[in-house]
Order: sequence, then C-alpha cells, then structure tokens
Amino acid sequence: MKAQPVIAPADTTPQTQSRLRISLLTCGTGDQVYETFGHTALRIVDSNISGPLGDVVYNYGMFNGYDENFEMKFMRGKLLYYVATNLFPDFLAEYQEYGRSVQEQVLLIPSNKKDEINNYLRINALPENRNYKYDFFFDNCATRLRDIFPSALGNDFAYGKALPATKEYTFRDIINEYFYRKHWERIGVNILLGSKIDQIMSNTDIMFLPDYLRDGLAKATLKGKQIATPPQLLLDGSPHVPAGANVPMLLTSLLLVFALVGITIPKFRIAGRIANFLILFSTGLLGFIILTMWFATDHQGCSNNFNLLWALPLNIVVAFARPKGRSRYSLIAIVLILVSFILHFAKVQCIIPELWPLLLALLIVHFSIFRHNTTK
Repeated sequence: MKAQPVIAPADTTPQTQSRLRISLLTCGTGDQVYETFGHTALRIVDSNISGPLGDVVYNYGMFNGYDENFEMKFMRGKLLYYVATNLFPDFLAEYQEYGRSVQEQVLLIPSNKKDEINNYLRINALPENRNYKYDFFFDNCATRLRDIFPSALGNDFAYGKALPATKEYTFRDIINEYFYRKHWERIGVNILLGSKIDQIMSNTDIMFLPDYLRDGLAKATLKGKQIATPPQLLLDGSPHVPAGANVPMLLTSLLLVFALVGITIPKFRIAGRIANFLILFSTGLLGFIILTMWFATDHQGCSNNFNLLWALPLNIVVAFARPKGRSRYSLIAIVLILVSFILHFAKVQCIIPELWPLLLALLIVHFSIFRHNTTK
C-alpha cells in the first residue's frame, strides 16, 4: 500500500479501563499481484482522543514506490517496508475504492494488555524503528501482527487452529490456491521459488497469510477464554472471479506436441527444430534468472532451487550450437531432468502441472540430440 502516513499524537491522557478498543482488520484480495494475498492491519480506537485522530490503523504494509532503484531493490529482496498509522476512514475508503472486502475482529483482552500492545505499536512506528526488510513468507504484514499477540499476552495465550483439516499444506500449495486465476504469475513464482517452500506448514506458519491469521485469532484463547469477536464484515468485496483459460498449460502442451512431432515425422522436422530452439533458449534463460534470484538476492524462498536441474543455464548456449558433439551434455541433462522428477515425487520440490509438458519436451529435445550424435 502506498499511502501517506498520519502519525497519531502522543497520548498524554490518564489511563482508563474503557479507553482502548483494539481490533484486527483483514482485507480481501485485489487485482494487482501484490494484492493477491490480501492484507491485515490493527485498528486502535482511543476514547480519550476526540475526532478522527482517535481512530487509527497500524499498517505494516507500507513501502515507498518512488524510492530510487525501487524495482531493483524489490527484486533483490532489499526493499524496506515500514509501519505507519493511517486514519481509519481513509484506510476504509481506499479499500472501498478498489472493491476489496474488510473484516474486523475486536480483541477481548484485559486493559493492561491493550495498553501494552498500543505502546509497542507507538514505539515501533517511530521513524527510527519503523523500517523492516520485507520477506513474503517469513516477515510481512501478517507475521508482524501474528507475533505481537503471544509476546504481549504471554504463555496463557494460544492461537486456535488455522490449518485446514483436509490435508497437510506446504507454502507452495497455499500460494498456488491464491494464484488460481493468475496463471502466468503462478508459473513464474513456482519456477523462482525453491525447495524451502515445499516444507509442511505449522499452524503458526500458515498465519503468514491474513485470512489464516484471522482464522487463528477467531479461535484464540487467553487462559481458556476466547479473545476475539467473530469477524464482522465492514466492506463487501468484488465477486468471485472464475479462473479462466489456462493459457500457459496450452502453450507448454503445444511445445511438447511440436517437439514430439518434429522427432517422429520427417516432414515436420523444421517445426521440431524451431520448437527445440525455443525450449532450449527459454529454459537456459530461466536458469540464469534462477541463479540470480538464488545467489544475488535476499529472498529466503528462492534458495535451494532444484529447478536449476532442468533449467540449465548452458541450454541457452546449446540452443545456438550444432547438434554435433553435444551428446554428453544432453545425456547429463536427461539424467538431471529425471532427478527433478524424483525430487518431485519425494516431495522435496514439487513441479506444478503446467511445467510437466515443458520438462517432457525438454527430455525429447535432449534425447533427439543424443540420438543424433550417437547414430552418427
């Protein structure tokens, strides 16, 4: 969110039992990529401060979109996010403008704990404290708030079950569900994110997403008593949008068909060669991008990326070379692709369906190169 922060004045009024009302705001998804997973914030209403400044939202999703080298900092995982306070009416108006839902859960906790949370947020929002290095999975707007409650409420606090009961979920499973209609983005994310996001999530882990933080708080208890009201809808969101045609699956399947036809039917060899070039060039380029995201950025989720086994950077060189003398390279590439399949079935790093036709086509390309050299 790119909004101008409004810092509430320092509180100098005496403490009273009914002074603070604290609630969790959970915002729905939007059309932009960074809006795909929703948003969360804390609302604090202070009855001792009259007017709009007594109703503010602490928002850990702020960043400076006009920062110098913004795109490069974002790509390298070095972009600083920060917490700021916004007037609640302004916050709500922005989500209404973009057709995104907003739900609210009021905290039912002792007054001294409200004061502790409020004081923590005030100190954290000071210019010298407010910045943090954003990490989508492990340090974002939801995790920042998730970690406040156990710290403030102590050992008697426990989150409720937020994990779905149907199966074990990995980080990759969850983000793919949210990307259900953004097919190209889903493929790009799955290629660039490594094996770290294929680990089974704990109940705490899954609350890196606002929806699951809401669910965990809805069932949370302090000394066995519920600490939050059920979510109340403040704003309706846009209606559910169907997934639409899966164009990437169609294209990768066509590449597989062209590669297969080119190797089996002589009169289609030219089409096969074009497909072979596109497959080798694109996977080689992806290999260079994977290497960059793994070793030249601070994104934790991009480390240990075994997609590099099939997206070999040298493929981009082989795409322009003659088949002669490439049999050893292609044999190694075939073995590495098969290892990728093994890692998938072993659930070390999973491959989404749209990439299977591409990997099979890559196998065919390297097999044709190997066969061409060995038969000669």
